[in-house]
Amino acid sequence: MKTLIFSLLAIGTLALSSRKENKEQKKSTETSMQHDMSTMSDSSAMDNMAMDAKVTVTTAKKTTADLTELYSHYTHLTFALSGDDDKEAVSAAKGILASFPKIDINGFSAEQKKEFADLESSISEHAEHIADNAGKIDHQREHLDLMSADFYDLLKDFGTPKPVYKVFCPMYNDNKGAFWLSDSREVKNPYYGKEMLSCGEVQEEIK
Repeated sequence: MKTLIFSLLAIGTLALSSRKENKEQKKSTETSMQHDMSTMSDSSAMDNMAMDAKVTVTTAKKTTADLTELYSHYTHLTFALSGDDDKEAVSAAKGILASFPKIDINGFSAEQKKEFADLESSISEHAEHIADNAGKIDHQREHLDLMSADFYDLLKDFGTPKPVYKVFCPMYNDNKGAFWLSDSREVKNPYYGKEMLSCGEVQEEIK
């Protein structure tokens, strides 16, 4: 009888000890997982800080011009070319051409009107080339490169409807590089499309 009692006590002690060890092991595992998640979060935050440190922030001038519709057609154009869709690029370019007459410039100074007219003329010329060259996506991309420089000046000098990012691809045009404008930090390269969709980095934010 005594042997049986001692055996039961021993089994109970082992069970309690095992349960305690399991709890401690579980607690240790949870603590380790929390530490790993915290480390990953800190690493991600540091990556974002490093990215932000490289990005120049430019404040656009404020004017009475509403460039929302015009800029939306420009982004439509970059999306079309990033998807290798020359026909959709034609549609976007026509949208750019149709948007300019709707912009009210009555509140501009004489100097602003001249600058705006020059930019409108240049952008429209490139848009016409893109609209007239379905099936020649390389030619369309060449004019997007030139048009983007004009859009950059336009948004910087006449105001942007939302924060805009200047994204640079170092490989386009025989490694001379080219940039485009985007309302997202996500890189979708319109100069190479699906061939090298993620080639590029954010250089500047205009807001």
